[in-house]
Amino acid sequence: MLEVIDKGHCTDAHPVPLLFIHGGYHAAWCWDEYFLEFFADRGFHALALSLRGHGRSTLSQPLRSCSIADYVDDVSTVATLLNAEPVVIGHSMGGFVVQKYLETRRAPAAILMATIPPQGTLGTIVRWARRHPWSFLRANAFGDSAKFINTPARAREFFFCATTPESVVESCAARIGSESTRAGRDQILNLPKTRLVATPLLVLGATDDVTVSNNEVNRTAKKYHTEPEFFPGMGHNMMLEPGWPNVAERICTWLGSQGL
Repeated sequence: MLEVIDKGHCTDAHPVPLLFIHGGYHAAWCWDEYFLEFFADRGFHALALSLRGHGRSTLSQPLRSCSIADYVDDVSTVATLLNAEPVVIGHSMGGFVVQKYLETRRAPAAILMATIPPQGTLGTIVRWARRHPWSFLRANAFGDSAKFINTPARAREFFFCATTPESVVESCAARIGSESTRAGRDQILNLPKTRLVATPLLVLGATDDVTVSNNEVNRTAKKYHTEPEFFPGMGHNMMLEPGWPNVAERICTWLGSQGL
């Protein structure tokens, strides 16, 4: 069973649903804080999926064995149940999943937020390991990667900027879960085939993101023949930062420019 948080309905103005895909260690809750209500209020059908083994989605295999292909299948399962092919919106690892989804599946448009780039997650791994080498090695060696980032201090360091209210950081830290080691390897070894993706893309980044660098956002946009857009004074979790309305408004405006 896959958890899907579902808000709003398709309207004449916005007949295409929006499907939000979370990043690693997160679940559908990260979109439910603000984004789903925002888009539902503007006449969209907005849904957020928890990938298998995340949030309230069940699992029939060990989490560590889940692949990016499994996550792509989860997105496909939900997409096929909708009344139209959805716009797919992915954050971080979810953006990587979206890129793999678009290799073989159609979508009217897609949005990549602070996404793992087509070149993979090696840059993120190196940055995280350099900051805290022993705790990074220990958490991953024992198969409980969440322990590396599920404190308020680490959540702030990797997911938020210095000025984000502590209550926001603590709420996120308390809900962080483990991530699949196989999915982590896939993001190094099974990279997106960008030449197969013809979907219109909006690529968004955050200037204060230490998990996905500004250079990586630029490289993602270049691979998809578009220009990136950056939001100043924001960390990695762009949907939870205090400046989230600016991100949501930009997405709404861009969807309008695509006739959606």
